[in-house]
Amino acid sequence: MTAQFENIALGKTGIQVSPMGLGAWSWGDRTMWGYGRGYTEDDIRAAYDVSLAAGINFIDTAEVYGMGRSERFVGMFLPDSPEPLIVATKFFPFPWRFTKGALKHALRNSLERLNLERVDLYQIHWPFPPVPIETWADALADVVEAGLARAVGVSNYNEEQMRRAYATLAKRGVPLASNQVEYSLLDRKVEMDGLLKACQELGITVIAYSPLAKGMLSGKYTPEKPAPGLRGRKYNRALLENIQPLLRLMREISRQHDGATLAQVALNWCLCKDTLPIPGAKNARQAQDNAGALSWRLTDAQVAELDEVSAKLV
Repeated sequence: MTAQFENIALGKTGIQVSPMGLGAWSWGDRTMWGYGRGYTEDDIRAAYDVSLAAGINFIDTAEVYGMGRSERFVGMFLPDSPEPLIVATKFFPFPWRFTKGALKHALRNSLERLNLERVDLYQIHWPFPPVPIETWADALADVVEAGLARAVGVSNYNEEQMRRAYATLAKRGVPLASNQVEYSLLDRKVEMDGLLKACQELGITVIAYSPLAKGMLSGKYTPEKPAPGLRGRKYNRALLENIQPLLRLMREISRQHDGATLAQVALNWCLCKDTLPIPGAKNARQAQDNAGALSWRLTDAQVAELDEVSAKLV
């Protein structure tokens, strides 16, 4: 399959990535996603292969996804990749990690699992205390200078926290490439609170995780048939009933684009908002569906319609 899109810049780093990535949160994760109960390592490998064949060159993982299993899967698959892949992973600031050196140590462990000498994007997973934002940002600059990471970013940072990290890195001559946040038609907080605008102002790429609201925007789940496990607790029957007007509009729009799927409409909306969505894929079918969002675009009027209806839900 030939890519039908142009790559985009990752912040101001000069790194070029596909406009949509592949999220590997579910790879090996049993708590949220139920790895081993409905999908296997072979399914994950198929999702990886289909995504790369579609031209997707950016994959996002983390040390805590599947307690390291996600990174190991990526490390297993990378040697067989036909084209170079842009790999992102994350550092989790556990409360027992007190010093800058903890970040470098964690990155070296991630690199070992990933089978890499350096990672393309290294991110702080959450802005947890007690260590200050500035300390971890300074540690990110250290790993860039050490040649262990090409670029650095943050995740789940609000505007004030992000600006502090940005300023600390700027003093070291390192750009803040990205802020990875939850963003979808069912979660537009970063759009409403000014974070999205601030990222655009500073040249920071917004990486949108859970762009399908953990599957709720795929149309797969209904009030009568909610998602299993933890997802079903968050997106309960009442919420699923509440989002039906949005899903009806998405179905109407999908029919106007040669039968595009609901997932593709949801992902396309994220693309139209100038974000970099990273939907997960547990099998080849999901990966193929996700990639189908890259070959077309919603009209401005359709984006406005989706904005109006979803604003009543978020």
